[in-house]
Amino acid sequence: MPWELHLENNWTNSAASKSRCSPPTSAPEEYLGMENLMVVYWSCKVIWTVVVTILGYASSLPVGEDALCTAEQLAKYRIIFTGKWSQTAFPKQYPLYRPPAQWSSLLGVTHSSDYSMWKKNEYASNGVRDFAEKGEAWALMKEIEEAGEKIQSVHGIFSAPAISSGTGQTSTELEAHPRHPLVSFVVRIVPSPDWFVGIDSLNLCEGDHWMDEVSVDLFPYDAGTDSGFTFSSPNFATIPQDTVTEITCSSPSHPANSFYYPKLKILPPIAQVTMVKLKKSQPGLSAPFINLPAKSNEIIDTVSETPLDCEVSQWSSWGLCRGVCRETGTKIRTRFVLLQPANNGMPCPNLDEETGCEPENCV
Repeated sequence: MPWELHLENNWTNSAASKSRCSPPTSAPEEYLGMENLMVVYWSCKVIWTVVVTILGYASSLPVGEDALCTAEQLAKYRIIFTGKWSQTAFPKQYPLYRPPAQWSSLLGVTHSSDYSMWKKNEYASNGVRDFAEKGEAWALMKEIEEAGEKIQSVHGIFSAPAISSGTGQTSTELEAHPRHPLVSFVVRIVPSPDWFVGIDSLNLCEGDHWMDEVSVDLFPYDAGTDSGFTFSSPNFATIPQDTVTEITCSSPSHPANSFYYPKLKILPPIAQVTMVKLKKSQPGLSAPFINLPAKSNEIIDTVSETPLDCEVSQWSSWGLCRGVCRETGTKIRTRFVLLQPANNGMPCPNLDEETGCEPENCV
């Protein structure tokens, strides 16, 4: 049937049908007004359905910075974690034994914006709590795997060996995908109540290309699950649980805090992470190995020397007045050193003080 004829027949049939179903032309105005309202109603409903469909599709797309990643299919990186936790940079209560200052293994993940391993000012998961307090990774890995299975927000998990001292390096490789260009990881500070360093959702993709190299200074965080102030504090659960917070030179504002340096404006970085994009290897050839020189203790120590002032106790009560009767005697009070100075910090003041007095119980 020709197109014109098909339209004409449809129009004729529609008109005939309308003539049978429509009210006479002499119908009241109220009826015609209701008919117009129904037409408007069905038109709005169709438009609303289209809008909801579009919004539903948009909501299924990744949100955040990674939504704009149009880079090549995959990118491989070598991630190098460098510990800078030296006694020179952090002299206060620096752990020397049982156990000495060290770093746990590194546990990380590449993911989309639908997943979050940890976030500042938000509550830590049970997995992050176990890792920050005890270095146990099983629960955290389980959480990552479940997130990957449910919402397909995880591309891969990576890990690097522990470092047996406060200064040193460890490294591994990771793989990022255009739909999963974000990197997150945690490393526990050992010993500590629930302190760690890490990165939350660092985007390795810039529009249509991957970054060649990125370095980030790392500072300590408190997981908000233990209330200890010092590196060697006994286990003391925070009830109710607090959010993840950054530890600074003035927060927590308590002299017992191991990172409390009130004369500093900012803590020196306690660690650093560098991610270097690996070039694609030719068929049959292994990926090139990047040999970044390890930073010795001497080099790290000269980067940042944190002055540590001497800390002393309160004065004791005055001792007995000693001397000859009817003559001026002397009495003494003392105090002791709580923390020895370091790195040209303020030296300790006198630890004893003497003053005159009148001897008692004279005959």
